[in-house]
Amino acid sequence: MKTQSEDADNDSSPMPQIVEAQQRVPVSLAGCRLDQAAAELFADHSRERLKGWIKEGTLTVDGRPGKPKDRMAGGEWLQLAATIEEDARFEPEAIPLEAVYEDDEILVIDKPAGLVVHPAAGNPDGTLLNALLHHCPTLATVPRAGIVHRLDKDTTGLMVVAKTLAAQTALVEQLQARTVSREYDAVCVGVMTSGGTVDAPIGRHPKDRKRQAVHVSGKPAVTHYRVVERFRAHTHVRCRLETGRTHQIRVHLAHRRFPLVGDPVYGGRLKLPAGAGEGLKVLLREFPRQALHARKLAFVHPGSGEPVTFRAALPDDLLALIDYLRNDSEA
Repeated sequence: MKTQSEDADNDSSPMPQIVEAQQRVPVSLAGCRLDQAAAELFADHSRERLKGWIKEGTLTVDGRPGKPKDRMAGGEWLQLAATIEEDARFEPEAIPLEAVYEDDEILVIDKPAGLVVHPAAGNPDGTLLNALLHHCPTLATVPRAGIVHRLDKDTTGLMVVAKTLAAQTALVEQLQARTVSREYDAVCVGVMTSGGTVDAPIGRHPKDRKRQAVHVSGKPAVTHYRVVERFRAHTHVRCRLETGRTHQIRVHLAHRRFPLVGDPVYGGRLKLPAGAGEGLKVLLREFPRQALHARKLAFVHPGSGEPVTFRAALPDDLLALIDYLRNDSEA
């Protein structure tokens, strides 16, 4: 994929970028809609953006315009020649960001709890995307302001943001190839005897569309986990993702009957350990979020080609939770 941009005289605002690329539809995508196939093959662009380009005729099939709902037979060539304009729908907002690392091509942040990653219904502003546009205005010409992966609103920890389209493409390719290493710390309900692997497909819950579930029609999902520390009725675990499905760790551990502490969606009914001190009871009742933190992120730097690794310490609320659980176990 190649991009072209020029600086206008006496104008420091971002210029539109021309995106040119082509991909052949593999046989494995035969039967898929055109917009679905395009989302798989041009994964560094959102499906909505690609659908718009299909309707505009800037994303063609074998050189001819198509419709998003057209079915693919396999073997077609998808050609993309589109212009990415500055996205004026989203306003920059001066929301503080904790930058772990930054250079001309990438930004690694330690996301706090409560920060939604991307604007959506119910969260039109006040998001990480709005904060990124303020922190680095040139991100307005990069799809999704450089966001290549997400964390849930109340999950803390590391995210990498691409500051150029080339960097975004490279990082998305690494994510698709499963060469990005992502590790999480979690505190779950129940005492695990050992670590293990959950290899179970995840898709939309058949009855509750706001939830995910292990389901035979879901997409492949693999989570590895190991025990860090056991407590009287809880376990501190470390999880490594092979795939990146929505709510993956939360769904997989709940599927194994070890839901995360504080998870409002998959946690089930609150269980207080028998004989627990009043302080621990209050903390467990009032813990405001799922106990999940993205602690480690490793990938190949899209500019230098060198492997890089970043770590983020546990946030104060998880440290306090673990201390209470440890003291309760020793009591």
